[in-house]
Amino acid sequence: MQIKRSMERIPGGLMVVPLLLGALCNTFFPNTPKIFGSFTGGLFTGATSILAVYYVCMGATISFKTTPYILKKGGILFATKVGIAAIIGIAVGQFLGEAPIKEGFFAGISTLAIVAALNDTNGGLYMALMGQYGRPRDVAAYSIMCLESGPFLTMVTLGVAGLSAFPWQMMVGAIFPLVLGMILGNLDKDMREFLKAAPAVLIPFFAFALGAGLDLSKVWNAGLLGVGLGVCVVVITGTVLFIGDRLTGGTGVAGLAASSTAGNAAAVPMIIAQANPVYADAAQHATILVASCVVVTAILTPLVTAWGVKTFGAPKDMPAAQGEE
Repeated sequence: MQIKRSMERIPGGLMVVPLLLGALCNTFFPNTPKIFGSFTGGLFTGATSILAVYYVCMGATISFKTTPYILKKGGILFATKVGIAAIIGIAVGQFLGEAPIKEGFFAGISTLAIVAALNDTNGGLYMALMGQYGRPRDVAAYSIMCLESGPFLTMVTLGVAGLSAFPWQMMVGAIFPLVLGMILGNLDKDMREFLKAAPAVLIPFFAFALGAGLDLSKVWNAGLLGVGLGVCVVVITGTVLFIGDRLTGGTGVAGLAASSTAGNAAAVPMIIAQANPVYADAAQHATILVASCVVVTAILTPLVTAWGVKTFGAPKDMPAAQGEE
């Protein structure tokens, strides 16, 4: 049987399929973790622990010795993506506050869902697209963009928006695993090689645990709304990232390739709600909406990037300046 290949045929399948399986289990067999307990129960309830390991391993891939080009390219894409998420989050937060919309077509949408969907780029998709259309140095720019991963920047945005803030201990706790991974990876290259393969392996496990906290009967209308949110993510972030890439000497293709939502972004609402219960009402809907964004952007971003290459041309492989290899 080709289970993995079948899952990979679905955009974001390694995250989306386990998430859906977990949600189905919780919807129709909600007492499963209590009945079996022990390690089986842990598979249903251990999302936070699995994510902690995920962020340590992700941090290990970030090198302190980035070349000037990588620092510039990755820094621009990182700052632009996080900046537009912060601006939109602050604006929306003035109207919605912490709670989701309760009624109508937009029921379930919240500041938390919007910021989480905008903040984090699908690294695997970006690297695959730039590997096809760009240069090795463009691919390596994701080593800077990795800093988007995790709930820290979403916490900062929500706090700046004037919504319920988070204790400093929670803020430190949100970013500590990533920093720990960075330290380990930069102290020992063998440790980096050892840890860098783990994030892809952990994705289905934390996705299943996230899904096991969802009740599909309560979020039935999130599908179409999630599609709309995903389209908005590609259009808004793609436009701004395209302009940012063009202004710094690129063709804009790298910006378009970064106009997606990362699979691990679906975990952010749950972590935020655990850190501050005032967001608990929004978190369940936000998880489904962000998961929908993962699928939609995984489909649209490659199409938009291919259009960008056809229209504006692929990044040219110009000779690197000394010290940039």
